Amino acid sequence: MPKFYRELPVSASTAYAQVHAAAMALELARDVSHLQGSFATKKVRGTTQWYFAFREPDQRVRQIYVGPDSSDVRALVERARAAAPVDNLKPLAKSAASLGNSTVQRKHLSVVLRLNEFGFFRAGGVLVGTHAFLAYANQLGLQWVGSDQTADVDFAHAGRNVSIALPADVDSTPHAALTTMEEGFLPLVQYRGQAGASYRKKDEPEFQIDFLTPKTGRGDDPIHIEHLDVALQPLRFMEFSLEGIEQATLFDPTGRCVVVSLPAPARYAVHKLLVVGERSGAFRAKIAKDVAQAASLIEYFANADPDPLHVAWQDARARGPGWRKRADEGLKALRAFAPSQAALLATER
Repeated sequence: MPKFYRELPVSASTAYAQVHAAAMALELARDVSHLQGSFATKKVRGTTQWYFAFREPDQRVRQIYVGPDSSDVRALVERARAAAPVDNLKPLAKSAASLGNSTVQRKHLSVVLRLNEFGFFRAGGVLVGTHAFLAYANQLGLQWVGSDQTADVDFAHAGRNVSIALPADVDSTPHAALTTMEEGFLPLVQYRGQAGASYRKKDEPEFQIDFLTPKTGRGDDPIHIEHLDVALQPLRFMEFSLEGIEQATLFDPTGRCVVVSLPAPARYAVHKLLVVGERSGAFRAKIAKDVAQAASLIEYFANADPDPLHVAWQDARARGPGWRKRADEGLKALRAFAPSQAALLATER
């Protein structure tokens, strides 16, 4: 019997699949309905990705990311080429929730929706952290046992890392999106006169929003990149999660929905173990949550399909001695929390 999750009934998984397909169709229709362009695929890091390409008034070619090649994405492209879909998301989402699919808090979904409206995901943004973990439950047809909601909402962007599959040349203004929300978010700090990488709700200080990016240099200072009006906080090993991106749909109890990009779940699990090996000081308080999330996903893959997990684990350990050291430290923490899950990875060393 699984310890960290329960399987949802087929009816719940089917309901989520319907929500996700409808949400993706509406999102794409909003993106491309007013643009003259075409759909195309290209190879990125050995994977096939779909994009919608169009030409700006200044004649620059822009691309809107659609998703990784799959039967669902191909069907989505055909529907977008044919006609605009009907907006029936709310009843579909409420039905999915009533069947056992997980919802996120309204205030958290409001932030994700707002950033989506300001183009964050089209500009290469990715949802990470606990909200990505919650999204995996519906995506994989599960309910997590004992998982807690969080007061933080974490996002990532590849920054200057050109090896990431998502486009990074579309303008987005997350700072403007957050600071103009009725709820009111303020940057915690400013760096060199510009917006910082973390925001906090004015009347709810525990509600924090962070923007992360892979750490490619020695410094820890936030970085600014073209096309974004926020800083990004460098984090070691972040690129590992961002090299495999999928899409999922989040919804709240009222039926509001948003399509997000998020790391592939096997890479997310291994990244959590790498981060555990890197935690120090005040951040060590987050180790228990990181290990619990990794254990939950590892248990799922052990029972359903171990191959993606094994590939991700071997990839991490093959990246050099620093990576192997952090991976082994994360594995040690996992062994103390969930010995059977740790044993699965230990055989791959």
